[in-house]
Amino acid sequence: MLYRKLGNTGVDVSVLGFGCMRLPVIDGHDDQIDYGLATEMLHYAIDHGVNYVDTAWFYHGSGMGYGGQSEPFVGTALSGGWRERVNLATKLPQQLCKEPDDMERYLTQQLERLQTDHIDFYLVHGLNGPAWDKMKGLGVIDFLESAVADGRIRFPAFSFHGMAPDFVRICDEYDGWAFGQLQYNYMDTEFQAGYAGLRHAADKGMGVVVMEPIKGGKLGDGMPEPMRAVFDERPEGWSPAEWALRYVWNEPGVSLLLSGMTTMEHVVDNVAAAEKGLPDSLSADQLAVYERAAEALRSRLVADCTRCRYCMPCPSGVDIPDVIAALNNGAMWDTTNAWLAGYSGISGKGSDCTECGQCLDLCPQGLPIPDLMQQAAETFGS
Repeated sequence: MLYRKLGNTGVDVSVLGFGCMRLPVIDGHDDQIDYGLATEMLHYAIDHGVNYVDTAWFYHGSGMGYGGQSEPFVGTALSGGWRERVNLATKLPQQLCKEPDDMERYLTQQLERLQTDHIDFYLVHGLNGPAWDKMKGLGVIDFLESAVADGRIRFPAFSFHGMAPDFVRICDEYDGWAFGQLQYNYMDTEFQAGYAGLRHAADKGMGVVVMEPIKGGKLGDGMPEPMRAVFDERPEGWSPAEWALRYVWNEPGVSLLLSGMTTMEHVVDNVAAAEKGLPDSLSADQLAVYERAAEALRSRLVADCTRCRYCMPCPSGVDIPDVIAALNNGAMWDTTNAWLAGYSGISGKGSDCTECGQCLDLCPQGLPIPDLMQQAAETFGS
């Protein structure tokens, strides 16, 4: 197993971390972890050099308002001497924090759930700009420093789901961060914090932990055939998932990546790939493969919408860019049904379009927007 320094913490972490958000479950019930298989997977990873385990209050729960089963599982699986072999990370559920005392209450419960007297890396979970402003107002910096001082956490950090400027601002407004955790893969170089955020944190001397390196499996087993063909013709013999992992490991600013492994096969394959997860190890020819794969995926777009929003506001209240995004994602990933839940959350759907045509003269791409709205209504319903 290869190791890298986690920012300026002085801690050597395995380039592959074990993420506990997508553990194997019983009969499809997300809040019923298969303890036997999940423990076998975690112990295999640790025995083969993985020394970073990531969980959170919400993982494997029945809703955002409830504590999930991931933390109690980790506490049990790491008992009997396994805890001493890893760096343990979990997250403060800032989404549930309304009063300053809430932070103290959750940390106390998490220590109990994890059966430990300290957490190595304690992340403020899922920050964006407004959430960071709220947490600052609740005194989160003082809370984190107090918990470091009394030994309950070793290093504070944060995970991020927001816009790039807010990621930079969060990095810069507190000097105590050990690392920022962000989504990054070869399809998401400009998504949320993106590559610019990654480089900003790394240039400050912070660690960078990457989540979704395989984009929730879409860059692995869930890859569409035209995209898979780009990798299948290569002589390296790497699986699409290994290509995705190697892309992230190739970036020197990345400290480690978290792979949401759901089977023992995933663990074995990812551990083997991590043996070669070196920075700057990909050739120019290999790096060009990622762009060809991305282009193969982009060729499946229903409409080349740039989300400029010149078409908005729609007089009928249709959220045109989001509707087109749902169409594109369903077509690109062959997962129309999976995008139905996201589409249902859009306030103005394709079925609300009255075909007034106002958007046609406003779209710089010349997209047939009313036709696309009708297609969305036929694809997703109302």
